Amino acid sequence: MKKLILSTAALALVAGIASADVVRMGTEGAYEPWNFVNDKGEIDGFERELGDELCKRAELTCEWVKNDWDSIIPNLVSGNYDTIIAGMSITDERDEVIDFTQAYTPPDPSAYVAMDAGLDVEGGVIAAQATTIQAAFIAEQGWTLIEFATPEETVAAVRNGEADAVLADQSFLDTVAGTDGLVMLERKEAIGGGVGMGIRESDGELRAKFDAAIQTMKDDGSLNELIAKWKVSSQW
Repeated sequence: MKKLILSTAALALVAGIASADVVRMGTEGAYEPWNFVNDKGEIDGFERELGDELCKRAELTCEWVKNDWDSIIPNLVSGNYDTIIAGMSITDERDEVIDFTQAYTPPDPSAYVAMDAGLDVEGGVIAAQATTIQAAFIAEQGWTLIEFATPEETVAAVRNGEADAVLADQSFLDTVAGTDGLVMLERKEAIGGGVGMGIRESDGELRAKFDAAIQTMKDDGSLNELIAKWKVSSQW
């Protein structure tokens, strides 16, 4: 899933332990089918349904907070909410500044969408959302990278000819492939690890509660049912 690459200096903030009364669930709300805002203006998607079930099993009262991707870790650390549940890959870089629960999905393949099915991505201009595993991958390959703040902007760049292709999670690109001449390329990239909930390092008790809830959903098969329903990744 998406990887946020941040300096530890930007995260030198300390926040208190999550409220015992209400746990605030931070998400981007812009990455369908993982998380998005529906026609009623509510957070929806795989992670909304998953998060509500996890809170129920952990006997926690939860509320949802929408936050832009580029500041989602700093605002967790500073106490604007108590968890991140936003399609975030568990990475060594992030684990230096926050903790993670166990993964609730396996890695989602990264894929390309372009206007030309025969595009040579290695010689093209590739769009990616800023500070993601996809942006880091393109940069590591030495290819031409153009970054945007939101997933929608990366797709728009391909549509308007600013970029030749976009690299993102396949589950997200499945929602746009086949529209306006966009085609999914055959090439896939295996990057990133499983997706987990981000928790402040000071909130070990909260992390343990969500870990236990995730495990019960794995054990009874309900997590695989949600994954299949929303088509976000392979199953466990």
